[in-house]
Amino acid sequence: MSAGAPQVRPESDVDGRTLLVTEIYASIQGESTHAGRPCTFIRLTGCPLRCRWCDTEYAFTGGEQMPLLDILAEVTRLGVDLVQVTGGEPLAQRPAPKLIAALCEAGREVLIETSGTLPVAELDPRARIIADLKCPGSGEAWRNRWPILAGLRAVDELKIVVADRADFDWARGVLEHQLANLQATILWSPVADETAPAQLADWLMTTGAPGRMQIQLHKVLWPEVERGV
Repeated sequence: MSAGAPQVRPESDVDGRTLLVTEIYASIQGESTHAGRPCTFIRLTGCPLRCRWCDTEYAFTGGEQMPLLDILAEVTRLGVDLVQVTGGEPLAQRPAPKLIAALCEAGREVLIETSGTLPVAELDPRARIIADLKCPGSGEAWRNRWPILAGLRAVDELKIVVADRADFDWARGVLEHQLANLQATILWSPVADETAPAQLADWLMTTGAPGRMQIQLHKVLWPEVERGV
């Protein structure tokens, strides 16, 4: 914990609340503009979406019911100030905003990885949102909520995962129309084993599409490991 960071008192708003947690671990951040930084991951269980290319299906079910105070204690034990709340879909659990606010109060730098299909207005403004634009190749494009995505701030990020050129062109159209005034940083990612990273790079260079490309760094570092990285 950073020197002088405030402690969360037991009598705070997190006392007595619980969340269903798949895993908590420290690793290297593999995506977003924070890629390469040491990060603590809090992976919450459950997701209402079923994206065709999802690589965290193990978080759909199971998990352990944990008091929020125990989650905060584990984050403190791991000792990494950058914390990402992820899933599954973390915002599907009602107490998630309380956890996020408590992490911010404790002096953490907080990232929220979300599908962008659930409301974010009540989240602590100190946390940064990394939301998805669901392309047709995901099978979940009908779930996109344009007001939520259009409302992302300059400190937030929009992740676009593309399975093919049709996804890429569709997303460019969305950025020109529904999200024409988007302030967030745009991140493009290829679906593993479907779109070669070099191919996506070529599309970005030849079309002049806004944003930057990313690959999943953790899969480069630990290609045989599926969990805890």
